[in-house]
Amino acid sequence: MKCALCPIACGADREGQAGYCGVKGVKIAKYYLHPFEEPIISFKNGSGCVFFCGCSLKCAFCQNYELSRNMRGKEISAKELSDIFRRLEEQGADNINLVTPTHYVPQIAEAFAIYRPNLPVVYNTHGYEKLETLKIADGFTDIYLPDLKFTDSFLAERYTGRADYPDYALPAVRFMAGKPLRLDENGKMLSGCIVRHLILPQAAYDSVKVVEFASTLPEDTYFSLMRQYTPFGEADKFPELNRRITDREYKTVLAAVKRCGLKNVFLQDGDSAKTDFIPKWDY
Repeated sequence: MKCALCPIACGADREGQAGYCGVKGVKIAKYYLHPFEEPIISFKNGSGCVFFCGCSLKCAFCQNYELSRNMRGKEISAKELSDIFRRLEEQGADNINLVTPTHYVPQIAEAFAIYRPNLPVVYNTHGYEKLETLKIADGFTDIYLPDLKFTDSFLAERYTGRADYPDYALPAVRFMAGKPLRLDENGKMLSGCIVRHLILPQAAYDSVKVVEFASTLPEDTYFSLMRQYTPFGEADKFPELNRRITDREYKTVLAAVKRCGLKNVFLQDGDSAKTDFIPKWDY
């Protein structure tokens, strides 16, 4: 079967060869109860994150660089993936969090057909998505957690090589934001969408545009403004990326959040800009 899950549609037969994403079959680098997602996701016990290897976007500044470039990881079957879902549930996970799942959607659906935990399922994505793939994922997804990285095709081309990122990500995020919001009596998210955005150095102008786009989404959509940028991956190839964001850049974007009247907002303090929050990979 020729792979066309992501916008690149490389056509690889990923049962026997790696696609543009860098992987064939299913490969993961870690699963555990992750305490550092948004509070209504990590909640009390932690989000049951499964970190998938490979990526169809490959941002130059990726903090999960070893995974996105497929430098490490363990190949598993759909049955083994379903066992991981069961294990996370038994450990008390507040949800099952699929991190970078786009190029594994059929295998994930197969794993859920084997065993579906009685937990919300989070689709944690870079936003570079085809609507056709999202409609398949919608069959097992309760919560969407997309990054909206750029609206500017110049930035997208410079840092990912995909100038068409906004052409796919903006309609994809609008689709994901259609998931109705549901919280339980304790405030844990059961259904809905949280749109994340990472502010990059010298790109506050585009972050403002991201905020303006977010203000056009359904009112119950959450927005998570991240100031955690730390030089990582191939950032040393881009002089402007070799620093953290400034207070001025952050305040410029924060002012846009207030001006646009976003209601459900998560903010990060300056201490988030360090590598301590990046998981240690097991495989």
